[in-house]
Amino acid sequence: MEITDVRVSLRDEDKLKAFVTVTFDDCFVVRGVKVIAGHQGLFVAMPSRRKADGEFQDVAHPIHQGMRDRLEKAVLAAYHLAAEEHSLDSTAG
Repeated sequence: MEITDVRVSLRDEDKLKAFVTVTFDDCFVVRGVKVIAGHQGLFVAMPSRRKADGEFQDVAHPIHQGMRDRLEKAVLAAYHLAAEEHSLDSTAG
């Protein structure tokens, strides 16, 4: 399975830095991936829903560590590129 597209929607919030949509094999889309600023830097959070007991459960997530690593690398690279482009756009005046 290949990651064929990553689209980033930046957010200007304290912890939530972006919503991300990831396309796999040009035929399957996962929306609601998030880039979060945590205590140890940025991390990728998979789409989740709140259960009746208040806990959150991932709706979609990688099963194997190798795929999780590839997904996180692709999402964070796209996030950094979008943030850099946004920074350049806002200084262009």
